[in-house]
Amino acid sequence: MNVRPPHPSPAHRLSVAPMMDWTDRHCRMFHRSLSRHTLLYTEMVTTGALLHGDVARHLDFHAGEHPVALQLGGSDPAALAVSARLGADWGYDEINLNVGCPSDRVQNGSFGACLMATPDVVAEGVAAMRGAVTIPVTVKHRIGIDDLDSYEHLHHFVATVAAAGCTTFIVHARKAILKGLTPKQNREIPPLRYEVVAQLKRDFPGLTVVLNGGVKSLEAAQEHLNFADGVMIGREAYQNPYLLARADSLIFGDSSAPPTRRKVLERYFPYVEEMLGRDVYISRLTRHTLGLFNGLPGARHWKRTLSERAHLPGAGMEVLLNAMSGVPDGVLDAGAEVEQPSALVS
Repeated sequence: MNVRPPHPSPAHRLSVAPMMDWTDRHCRMFHRSLSRHTLLYTEMVTTGALLHGDVARHLDFHAGEHPVALQLGGSDPAALAVSARLGADWGYDEINLNVGCPSDRVQNGSFGACLMATPDVVAEGVAAMRGAVTIPVTVKHRIGIDDLDSYEHLHHFVATVAAAGCTTFIVHARKAILKGLTPKQNREIPPLRYEVVAQLKRDFPGLTVVLNGGVKSLEAAQEHLNFADGVMIGREAYQNPYLLARADSLIFGDSSAPPTRRKVLERYFPYVEEMLGRDVYISRLTRHTLGLFNGLPGARHWKRTLSERAHLPGAGMEVLLNAMSGVPDGVLDAGAEVEQPSALVS
């Protein structure tokens, strides 16, 4: 288990979205090597997995990940309360309820985005979790689902859940179409409606409203912070992770210089060595770093080396060092003035 810092302050001003199969503990430690302040989220963990599975496998994380939030999937208040207590005891800084995932598997479990149709059920779950823990309980949701896509319905949903004690809402600014679209299509086809999130903040000025959906840069995040309390970045932070290098200075006002890519790797290496000592395959640690040099000389060598060698039996730190050797020093040591410095790939 992990002990939270004495005065944890999870910063919703910028966060990286929970993404299944992506934001595992190794990804989060890599992202923490880029930004010290950005709030990180686990992949969604279902209440069933915690109540009937290997709790340590699902909840264990490194103390260096703070601030880090646990996202839960479920709808039964009692199960949510027990799961939230497990997360709090394990040392997480926040418990987040998933009311946004549109996948069939999640719908069949009666949680995720389909819960937007039953705000009272969400409110009961939030109330149960808040009764079980002292850390913040937040909700991540869509602006609507299927034909329940009016602003009036969204307003009622937020008001109902807020009455149960939730004060932070992370709003994916697209509705979800539960029948007929895949999860990938649900991230792309329903139009983004940032104005709906802005209206929510105007109507609920006392709540923390975080915008999610389609954010590709820190400059875009800054624009959204003109009307939202925070911004959550999803796949762009995974596919182009170096954008997080400027987050501490640009979004959080940290006076320290953004880390170079060499510094990012130097921060990550001790964790890699620690995990290798626990018999974790290095491919599980390097797959999250493939986009570190996107658009730069050396990117092809970096990706090819890691993709071809990290999965080989006995592969260790030498794979990372060899991958680095093909990246020019000027790229490794360049500052973070821009997020995508060049379209040139060697």
